[in-house]
Amino acid sequence: MTLILALTFVILLLCGVPIVFTLGAAAVLSLLWEGQIPLLVAPQRIFTGVDSFPLLAIPLFILAGELMEHSGISARLVGLAQVLVGWLRGGIGMSVVVAEIFFSGISGSTVADTSALGTSMIPAMRRAGYSGPQAAAIVSAASGMGILIPPCINMVVYGIMAHVSIAALFAAGFLPAFVMAAALMLQLYFQARRDTHLVLIARPSGRMVAIALGKASVPLLMPVIIFGGILSGVFTATEAGAVAVVYGLLVGIVVYRAINLSRLYAILLETVRVSGQIMLLIGVASLFAWILSSQQVPQALARGIQSIASGPVLFLLLTVVVMLLLGAVLDGLPAMIMLVPVLLPMATQFNIDPMHFGIVIIAVIGVGLFLPPIGLGLIVAAAIAKVSIGEVSRPLMPYLATMMATVLVITFWPELTLIVPKVLGLR
Repeated sequence: MTLILALTFVILLLCGVPIVFTLGAAAVLSLLWEGQIPLLVAPQRIFTGVDSFPLLAIPLFILAGELMEHSGISARLVGLAQVLVGWLRGGIGMSVVVAEIFFSGISGSTVADTSALGTSMIPAMRRAGYSGPQAAAIVSAASGMGILIPPCINMVVYGIMAHVSIAALFAAGFLPAFVMAAALMLQLYFQARRDTHLVLIARPSGRMVAIALGKASVPLLMPVIIFGGILSGVFTATEAGAVAVVYGLLVGIVVYRAINLSRLYAILLETVRVSGQIMLLIGVASLFAWILSSQQVPQALARGIQSIASGPVLFLLLTVVVMLLLGAVLDGLPAMIMLVPVLLPMATQFNIDPMHFGIVIIAVIGVGLFLPPIGLGLIVAAAIAKVSIGEVSRPLMPYLATMMATVLVITFWPELTLIVPKVLGLR
């Protein structure tokens, strides 16, 4: 049964079948081959995988992000980012990183961030002197960093699986994200010093900064409300999603008057489509993981890792490597659903804090989503820039190296992750 599961999965994956259908087909074929387990188990396990109240936060945050995006906030956030850092050497590239910090605090989806950021910033970077592949590489690196900035779908799922406070995970992601953002911006600055053809915009006056802040104040208030409410205990992460939706409706319909009934219908339709994809992915991955568990595969994998990893350092390094590769192949979320139940008990045995372990896994997934040539986020960025994966891969590698160096800092410096939740009294 395990052999059929593995062979079907690999063959369909190599044929380019979408990951959700690859996982589902492999699971169903293995059940048919085994013949002793009724197929009714498949829909039951898929439903069980998504039957969780905290998962309701996912479609709510997706809807809130869609509402804010269709309200015309992209130009306002990009304008603020360019005013803040665009006048520095390499500032156009830096403004992508700053804009991603703003975008991530609203959408919750890395691929959605890549799409919004790429559409807004790639043309501007090309006009400033960046090539198409270089622009796509910068957007990819910034979006990979943004996975650490809450709200984050992966954090919601990990919190449910590991029985860790989602609010604490949200708080734990901030400082690692800012460290990675600072590292990328420093790299862009030194790169731009060597590329003298890159355009420098004029340093903005205080009045221009004030105007940009005023234009961006309404969209920036959403993450303030979300995180303020969560961290103060006024509402849970799931309830915060509902609050964000209400705020998004008020902004889009009342404040900016950019959303009418026809546009609202399109927004709801897109939310249903994206939420359905994610929920189906979670459910099918749960079925796949259940079959692996029934065949004792996780236990065998755990024994293999334990035979190699004699201590927490080597265990964390193995976790980073495994999650990096599988996160790219399996689009991150399924890899996490399948591996966290195996790896988390081992991390606990090595006295690794579950919250810190979760942030490490999520940070690695952020890099894996843009790992050439199969990372889903990289494919999106290249498509927006109208360049090939091969063309983006070369300029992307230095940024991936910086991101991986930061991931290692996050991995082996737990306090970087844990200090904010401790200060806020969340652990």
